[in-house]
Amino acid sequence: MIGLLINGKEMKELHYLLKRELDEILFDLKDERIDHIVKRAMEERYSILFNLFKRVAPSNECINYMRSLKNIKKG
Repeated sequence: MIGLLINGKEMKELHYLLKRELDEILFDLKDERIDHIVKRAMEERYSILFNLFKRVAPSNECINYMRSLKNIKKG
């Protein structure tokens, strides 16, 4: 386990960056032109970023970025 000390301003920046990246990945996962192998890598990245996001964001915001099983199977 690795610890990280950040101040409030850095936490807000991390929160913003993670939200922006999660939004971008979700948008790209809907694009049918992207190959399924690339989408699989994007889903792995999304999972990692979402786990980080859960640590800095309130639970009501995390719900907006949770992927349902239906979305994952479509994905």
